[in-house]
Amino acid sequence: MTAPGAERLGTTDRRILNRLQEGFPISPRPFLDVAEELGLAEDDLISRLERMRAARLITRFGPFFDAAAMGGAFCLCAMAVPADEFEAVLTKVNERPEVAHNYERGHRLNMWFVLATETEEEIEAVAGSLERETGHRVRRFPKLREFYVGFRVMA
Repeated sequence: MTAPGAERLGTTDRRILNRLQEGFPISPRPFLDVAEELGLAEDDLISRLERMRAARLITRFGPFFDAAAMGGAFCLCAMAVPADEFEAVLTKVNERPEVAHNYERGHRLNMWFVLATETEEEIEAVAGSLERETGHRVRRFPKLREFYVGFRVMA
């Protein structure tokens, strides 16, 4: 089965995605470093990433911070939000700086987001605050075990 949008990824785009899964250099010109490694011009690499993001072939490009490894806390959360309230609840949830990302799903639990805070107690405080503000239960799914799944596209 082919993933949606996969047919729009050329060989160069696939090489870019695979390379960026290995990490991003910390340097004065990280895009230039990666571009040179791939035999591209820096502005070509940047424009390809912008195009893939605009076409939603990739949904984000940025760092992933492991809150737990840095001494903080995080928790996957879900809510069952009626369709007629979804946008209002979405706005309230996304206003919180502790919300790392938020996804709509076609399931009874239709709003999923990650809370990232400095302490476990803050997870509970923020989730409780969202419950009071929205009138909907925030279900918490703390991480029990971590798995790493590598991502590669066929070149």
